[in-house]
Amino acid sequence: EGMSRLKLVLLVLLFRRGTPVCQRQGEAQPPELTKAGDFVTGGIFTFRTGYRGSVPTFQTVPDPPTCLDINVREFKFAQTMIFAIEEINQNPAILPNHTMGYNIYNSCGMTNIMRSALVLANGQREIIDERNCTKADTAQAILGHSGSAPTVGFARIMGRFQIPVLSHFATCACLSNREEFPSFFRTIPSDLHQGRALAKLVKHFSWTWVGAISNKNEYGINGITTFIQAAQEEGVCIEYYQAFEQTGPLHELAKVVESVKHSTSKVIVAFMSHREVNVLVTELFRQNITGLQWVGSDAWITDDSLTDSEGHSLLVGSLGFTVSKAKIPGLEEHLRQLHPSQFPDSQFVRDFWEDVFDCALNNTANTQRKPCSGFESLQTFESYFTDVSELRFTNNVYKSVHTVAHALHSLVTCKEGRGPFYNGSCADTGHIQPWQVLHYLQNINFTTNQGERVTFDQNGDSPARYELVNLQHVTSRTLHVATVGVFDSTLPSERQFIMNGMNIVWGGGSHTVPVSVCSESCPPGKHKVLQKRKHICCYDCIPCAEGEISNIPDSMECFKCPIDYWPNTRGDVCILKEIEYLSYAEIMGIMLTFLCLMGAIVTTVIALVFFHFRETPIVRANNSELSFLLLFSLTLCFLCSLTFIGRPTEWSCMLRHTAFGITFVLCISCVLGKTIVVLMAFRATLPGSNMMKWFGPAQQRLSVLFFTLIQVLICILWLTINPPFPFKNMNHYKEKIILECALGSSVWFWAVFGYIGLLAVLCFVLAFLARKLPDNFNEAKFITFSMLIFWSVWIAFIPAYVSSPGKFTVAVEIFAIIASSYGLLSCIFIPKCYVILLRPEQNTKRHIMGKTKDIQC
Repeated sequence: EGMSRLKLVLLVLLFRRGTPVCQRQGEAQPPELTKAGDFVTGGIFTFRTGYRGSVPTFQTVPDPPTCLDINVREFKFAQTMIFAIEEINQNPAILPNHTMGYNIYNSCGMTNIMRSALVLANGQREIIDERNCTKADTAQAILGHSGSAPTVGFARIMGRFQIPVLSHFATCACLSNREEFPSFFRTIPSDLHQGRALAKLVKHFSWTWVGAISNKNEYGINGITTFIQAAQEEGVCIEYYQAFEQTGPLHELAKVVESVKHSTSKVIVAFMSHREVNVLVTELFRQNITGLQWVGSDAWITDDSLTDSEGHSLLVGSLGFTVSKAKIPGLEEHLRQLHPSQFPDSQFVRDFWEDVFDCALNNTANTQRKPCSGFESLQTFESYFTDVSELRFTNNVYKSVHTVAHALHSLVTCKEGRGPFYNGSCADTGHIQPWQVLHYLQNINFTTNQGERVTFDQNGDSPARYELVNLQHVTSRTLHVATVGVFDSTLPSERQFIMNGMNIVWGGGSHTVPVSVCSESCPPGKHKVLQKRKHICCYDCIPCAEGEISNIPDSMECFKCPIDYWPNTRGDVCILKEIEYLSYAEIMGIMLTFLCLMGAIVTTVIALVFFHFRETPIVRANNSELSFLLLFSLTLCFLCSLTFIGRPTEWSCMLRHTAFGITFVLCISCVLGKTIVVLMAFRATLPGSNMMKWFGPAQQRLSVLFFTLIQVLICILWLTINPPFPFKNMNHYKEKIILECALGSSVWFWAVFGYIGLLAVLCFVLAFLARKLPDNFNEAKFITFSMLIFWSVWIAFIPAYVSSPGKFTVAVEIFAIIASSYGLLSCIFIPKCYVILLRPEQNTKRHIMGKTKDIQC
């Protein structure tokens, strides 16, 4: 209820007794260039840059400002608008039986620009009323301004009157807000597109650490914000220095210069006007801050006034996007034929003409203005003013005029009953309302004579088509712009930005692409660790942890390799772990194999020697049957060592330990039998002894068989209950796999070893007791030495076996088998072979029964 009353009060205040909404104060500002027509198109340009004016008090009408330096480019824009209107008026295919007129205002300073816009909205009337904008002197559309900030100012007001505003140069993304600017259109892409294009540019050249500077106005702030957002989406980090204005406090410029000086970024993106760029590069030049790669917005990247700055040499190599250039047939002739007599009421045209010709004829400069309007001679001015080879923003002015003409053409050629308005009605051509023109502009779609398609989206923006330009030569007189790439937002994302292959000159005149990163790229094998309180692009490269890899550059984390894999030396690929086992192909395996085979051969040779001399006393006296069985078991002991070499398999794992256990029990059983026979033989020589009848050959064979069968039974139980099996041991080494035979059951393993040890202890004790028995017939002392060697080897084996890693465990076990076998062979049989082969005179019954000195190991 309270809100309803408030609205009622406002309505009464606004509309009581026909009181106008807004009434102009003072005299209306006349247009600088004007021509009557059926449809009037307004234009707002700034023919002079810089002005002096009093500070408004809002109590009295301020004095008109004094405009200063001539801006030739803005005047060229105005002449292009006039040329386009004349071209349309001469074309019977567009607006037949109707003509277009224009009111072009020369306005410097925000106040004058706003006044010009209000005059175009209201004409020369005293009263401005949004309900009645139908008089002939009201503009159907307004072209301008070249700056975003002034355009924002008057486009918001024109939106209240629904008068279309078309800009050829205002790129601020803020103008795309249809709620604030419902009648705004532009023939230049929005900074929203330019920001994204610049983000793709810096990403294309791998610049991940980029500085940014902007104007301290809506154009700069919105443009740089859009760029920063798009760049962050592309993974680029932005170091935003500060926004500043050319006329702002000096400390702002000093702060920006200090930021640039101490920054590690070598690339700077500048969303500024050419005036701020000139001020900044001049200061950088004075402080000898060089070697920077400048990336510019379209507001300055192709502006000819860049050559005026003291530090213009710093801009060599600058890159930036600007609108595509085009050719406008007939424009050059129009500009060359320009004369003050064509605009008798224009004071600016007279001043402009006098200024240029006064310089040219008298070769002197007016002290109130720059020489020849900023040019050194009439020829220099003429070559610039009439140059139509690089028409970029000028072409946007041309397109804007044709856009209005096509909208008006659609309006006047509307067929009643087929119109876009209520009940299919059309606009009254005698009383055209601005909102009707606005409707046709929103739905415009045509192609210019140059082949450019003109259309607007729902926000009044044109499709973004840019050329990437490179400032390859900048001197005090010339600015050479080369097109090195294109950007087209209408194409798929991956094809929007394309380089044309042309050589680029980089910042400072270099021919190599500059590097601009906060931290160098992390190679595969390392991962990024962000630095505290710094941008995401500032990081340290840390090697991956053990067992992990990173296979892409700049990886944020490392990945663990599968259990059977391990990183390579670079840490970027998981490779199969090296499988380690004692192989026949390696040196250790070859040596052990050689020792095994040599032992088996020596044992066989000894067996052959014993067989050949089997009838000799020394062979017969040493229990030849057990001797041959012992030699056979020693051969098996040597050969069973070979089962430990080679890749472990299920069968080899079961065979190696059981074969070893059985053959060694067979061997020790034979030695034990020989020891018992020695003892019993001595006892049998005593009077009344009859012990040998219990230890004959049959009993000896049965004892060996009995002792061996016990070991066989243990091995069968082991293999049945929990046999050995191949096993991948990954505990000793992380980078390789030890392929070994797991015991299955350690209880049975130690049972096998324990039984061998029990027999060896018994054999050693008996042999030790019989070591001093008389006669050369006594063999106990040789067995005692052999058992000492056997025990020395296997006692040393246990700690070596437990502590040896990988294949060395197997090697230690093989060595223990070989060493103990050689010990038995050497101490029991070598002395006998020595007598048989080298001392045949001792191989007699008399000598054996005598008291000769014993042969010892």
